[in-house]
Amino acid sequence: MMLVYLGMIHLLNSPFVKAFLWLFGFFVLVYTGLESIKNAGVISESELRGNGNTLTNSFVAGFLMSLFNPLSILFWLGIYGSILANVANTYPVQQLLIYSGAIVLGVLAWDVTMAAASSVFRRFLKPGLLKTISWMSGLSLVGFGFYFGVQAFQLLFLR
Repeated sequence: MMLVYLGMIHLLNSPFVKAFLWLFGFFVLVYTGLESIKNAGVISESELRGNGNTLTNSFVAGFLMSLFNPLSILFWLGIYGSILANVANTYPVQQLLIYSGAIVLGVLAWDVTMAAASSVFRRFLKPGLLKTISWMSGLSLVGFGFYFGVQAFQLLFLR
């Protein structure tokens, strides 16, 4: 959030950086989607029950993956950046802090809700259902990847 506040969004508005981000998103999403489809049938019962890591290790691993995930970074730069740009020009700093806090609380509430739901409904996740979810997720990722590819093509060749 601080990078956005300090002006990183201006760098992202250049056509070269936008094209790079669209292409990067295209390759990452299509690759991840195809890997998800390819590996959909290799989920074993032992993987459904955890791998024996402590809660601290799991938390740190998840936190670091989220912190360095390019899509998380783009989310914060894009969503928070656009809101920050609008609010900073219209409202005083106190409102800016309130809006920033509301965004962070909303994201935290969503993450905690999803973690709780996945924990509660874990017993319903049988291998067949997980295979179906993996296939559907993979197809969605490939679809969004092609959307990113189309956006990159339009930016590079049609504008």
